[in-house]
Parts: sequence; structure tokens; C-alpha cells
Amino acid sequence: MSAVPGHTGVDFESRVDFDRLRSYRLARARAALEASDLGALLVFDVNNIRYLTSTVIGEWSRDKMTRYALLTRTGEPMVWDFGSAARHHQLYAPWLEPENCRAGMLGLRGAIPPPAGLFERAVAEIKSILAEHGLAGAPVGVDIVEPPFLFEMERAGLRMADGQQVMLDARQVKNPDEIMLLSQSAAMVDGLYHQIAEALKPGVRENDIVALANHYLYTHGSDDVEAINAVSGERCNPHPHNFTDRMIRPGDTCFFDVIHSYNGYRTCYYRTLNVGWATPAQRDAYTKAREWIDASIELVKPGQTTDVIARAWPTATEFGFSTEMDCFGLQFGHGLGLGLHERPIISRLNSIENPAEIREGMVFALETYCPATDGYSAARIEEEVVVTADGARVLTRFPAQELFIANPY
Repeated sequence: MSAVPGHTGVDFESRVDFDRLRSYRLARARAALEASDLGALLVFDVNNIRYLTSTVIGEWSRDKMTRYALLTRTGEPMVWDFGSAARHHQLYAPWLEPENCRAGMLGLRGAIPPPAGLFERAVAEIKSILAEHGLAGAPVGVDIVEPPFLFEMERAGLRMADGQQVMLDARQVKNPDEIMLLSQSAAMVDGLYHQIAEALKPGVRENDIVALANHYLYTHGSDDVEAINAVSGERCNPHPHNFTDRMIRPGDTCFFDVIHSYNGYRTCYYRTLNVGWATPAQRDAYTKAREWIDASIELVKPGQTTDVIARAWPTATEFGFSTEMDCFGLQFGHGLGLGLHERPIISRLNSIENPAEIREGMVFALETYCPATDGYSAARIEEEVVVTADGARVLTRFPAQELFIANPY
């Protein structure tokens, strides 16, 4: 079924179907669990919790390690949430059984120490549920976990295994609703880059652009602006992956990365712009970065393997680094979805010897970086693509075939 963009539901055309989205994600997780040797999945990663239960209570919970969810082979998803959030789910999340929305607390990363018994109580409850489902001896797949919880599971005799691989298997192929949400998320950044291009003038600071980006994205519907990289002038080489209060000057190369989410679905979207004019060295660097990314996009198709894509990019030594580890993330591909880094991960560091197959329905970002011969400028480009039967369809649309000159003199 076809869908069209829109931030609200309407009666006159088909848009994102959230019931279908929830059903698809749970079915994918069940199939991945069934294909594994696990009896259940116990997840603490907020992206996995959202994938299984379609619940979220805000960015603040991402590093608290207090929310968790359980999916057994024979049961419905269960979620333990922060206090009254569980009651909220019972009232407003009818796709979950009310009794499966429970209040939970593990101690907020040690602020309540283990002797308080919260870990012991939680593990005893999980063990009882597994027994009710005939899974007392089956391994439990866990994604991320606090050491005291891990120790308590071991003490209780629960067999643990790697559940993150199972969840990433489930999440790697997107349905049309996920693809539409990823496209809408990218469209918001298209608009943001137009605003950045107009604002990018001498005297503006990197942090001013970051403030502009946060305001624009949140007012246009973002639910999480995770990070805005703003890098200019001599900070471009080497890439520092952050922003400062540096004041932008005429002739600067500036590149930005916008990482945000819309209904949970993320972007990773670099663009490089020059202020006023560009030197031949800056233009040459951009041309090379564009050639490298175009070569990799051309290779994207179902059945292709990631080693072939990685080989389209220069080796570390070809652009000034000693090893692939030293330059990891500069010539790079990574899956996008509820998480910023899903499958496939594409780079010379891991893909040459351990290639993965590209599948229709995957969505991932491809990014390249080229330092300029002036010793301080550099070009950074990133495109998000969805894999179709006919190859790659690019989701990121702000002009990037040539170096964009903002406010030319």
C-alpha cells in the first residue's frame, strides 16, 4: 500500500499507519526470536524497548538504565517503566495488555545501591514469568545490562546470551511506514539546511548554528535532537566530531551533521557549505568526496555485499591516516532506524573480511570525508539511502552535487 508524507492523519489519503507499524515490528522481533536458540528477549536499550512495545518516555531515559522490556516465545510484550509512566501506558497504549505495563525501578545506575534489593526483586519477577511460560531453562537474550543486574541473574541461575544480535536482525529491514518516517525525518533536515545556508555569514558562531538547528527541528516536530556537529575553518581537518564557539569567517569551509529523530526514526545527514567563496583546494576536496560517495551509492542493490562498497572508498593511507582504526567513521556506512547505528555497518575496518549482504528494505547512510591540500579545510558529505529492487533511492535532498556557497560575494 502506498503512503504519502504528512505530519497528521487525514481521511482523504493513506499516510503512516502506526497500527501496521507496531504489528510489523513485533512480528519481525518474534520471527528473529523464533530463529534463535533463545527463550526470551530482555532488553534495556530504549530503541529495542520501543521496537518491541511502541512505548517511549523521552530522551532523558536513554542513559538511566531503569526501563526494560521482555518478550518470550509464547507471550505478549511486557514493559517495566518509570513509576506513573506504566499507568499512562495502561490508559493510552491499548496494543499492550494492561497487566503487562508495570512499574519498575533498578536504582538509576547505582544511585540506589544494590543492597536495597531492587535488582533481586526484578530478577525474581522475570524468573517467575519465564517459568510460567515453560522457559525456566532457556537462555535469555540480553542487549545491554548493568553489572549488578547481570550478577543477580547469574546468582538466580538464569542462562544469558547475546540478545542484541537478534534485535538487530529484526530491525534491519524496514517496512513502508518506517521508510516514510525516515524520509519525513530527512525532509525536516532538508529544510534546516536551507535555514543554515541563509544564516551562514561571517560573525556567526558554530554554536549559533547549533541553536538555530535545535529550535528549527523541535518547532517542526522532532522528538529528539541528539546532536548537531558544527565544524568550520581550521577545525575541519582533522574532524573533531563536535562544535565550539568558533566565529565563522569569509572563505571558511563549514560542515554539519544533523542527528535527530521524528517519531523515533533518525537522521545522520552531513552537508558541507562554504561561506562567501571557495578556493581551488576546497573545491577539489569536495569533488573527491562527492566522487567517492557517488561510487558507493552506485553499488547499492539487493544481493550486493558490503565489502564491495567499502572498497569504493580510499584506504586510510590514501588520505593521511596510518590505519583504518585511526580513520574509522570518515569513509563509513551505517544503518538507520530507531537507532543511529544499525545494520549494515560498512567500512574498510570491518567489511573487507566480514562482509554482509545488502537487502531490499534496508535504510542506511553513506558518508565520505576528504581533507584539502591547504592542510586545514576538508569536505564531508552524507547521503541516506533506501535499498529498492532497482538500487538505491536517496532520501537526503539538500543540494550536494557541487560545493554549496552560502551568501556568495
